[in-house]
Amino acid sequence: MAAGDGRVSPRAQSRLAWSLAGLSVLVALALIPLGELVVTVPLVAFPLVGALVISRRGNPIGWVFCAAGVALTMSWAGSAVAKHALIDQPGSIPGGRAFELVASVGQVPAFCLLGCVILLFPSGRVSSPRERFLLRGLVAAAVAGGLTYAFGEGPFEAPFQKFSNPLGIPGSRIPLTVVNVLAWLACLVFTCAAAVALVARLRRARGLERLQLKWVVYAGAVLAAVFLIGFPTFFVDDVSDAVDTLRSSAFTVAIAGVPVAAGIAILRHNLYDIDVVINRTLVYGSLTATLALVYVGSVLLLQLALGPVTSGSSLAVAVSTLGVAALFRPARGRIQAVVDRRFYRRRYDAARTLEGFSSRLREQVDLDALGSELRAVVADTMQPAHVSLWLRREPGAP
Repeated sequence: MAAGDGRVSPRAQSRLAWSLAGLSVLVALALIPLGELVVTVPLVAFPLVGALVISRRGNPIGWVFCAAGVALTMSWAGSAVAKHALIDQPGSIPGGRAFELVASVGQVPAFCLLGCVILLFPSGRVSSPRERFLLRGLVAAAVAGGLTYAFGEGPFEAPFQKFSNPLGIPGSRIPLTVVNVLAWLACLVFTCAAAVALVARLRRARGLERLQLKWVVYAGAVLAAVFLIGFPTFFVDDVSDAVDTLRSSAFTVAIAGVPVAAGIAILRHNLYDIDVVINRTLVYGSLTATLALVYVGSVLLLQLALGPVTSGSSLAVAVSTLGVAALFRPARGRIQAVVDRRFYRRRYDAARTLEGFSSRLREQVDLDALGSELRAVVADTMQPAHVSLWLRREPGAP
């Protein structure tokens, strides 16, 4: 039902959002038999978070999440069905070219909507003329990119290059290709500008808003790291199936992390855990990379050194595995100290102060001196506005 001023009521908005989320779940369930389990994660995450935000907070950014879920469903689900219908089992599903057309149309809008999420978070509205310009640029790029794929003449992109667009306009191949490239470029530029604007807002923000922005910046940083790590593999001609699966899985899960982090921030569920999450990511990410390099390096060196003796046995692998296992605990402690000293300086200084106070506490017998030092330690570590120390004396004590 519509509200009295002509707007859609919150209940109707909530029902519509949950309907989109339910439809996305059904599409995801339909993709599982096709072997596309990982792809279903972001397809479900975006509309579910959007429905939660709309129903519980009434935040308009929820509709951006729902729209992103629809665009990703068009792009990824359509491509999965088209691959099954045209390549894996030709003719098993009718309308394979139509599914690939839908998948192509959804590509640019899907990634432009990711930029809109970054730009509109957390209020769902732009806060400056510059952000309004970026929002209009993202919308224009999404529309232009979708139209170029819808009416572009010629074959689809790999691996569907054997099939042509049924809606392609004759003679439109070159001009629409130019527009398509410009749309992708605009999408990339405006999304990066939105990310820069988000980081700038994080530096100015305080209190609750700062914690909210930290969640999305963290999710964006993970997505960027996954993309940068996997980007060089796109230039390798013969990539193994394992590498391709790992790359695709990591990228899709990282994309799903964006709505999850935004949902935590907007719904304020476990909001204050962000510093712990960032700390653990830095520690265990660095630890994994360090141990992997040590393992690979030690295997290569031991194989060179022991090759003439062991004659190709797995002794080098076994020794390297034991060495990495022995290095786990000391390496984790050392990396934790480095991360705390670099990114959590106040916590690191507080821990060092408490360690020093604990060592002196065993030697201190003067109660007045101990009380003064305790107040100084509390003031340095906790930084309260005022410190008072109350000592309880036993009855009859002097």
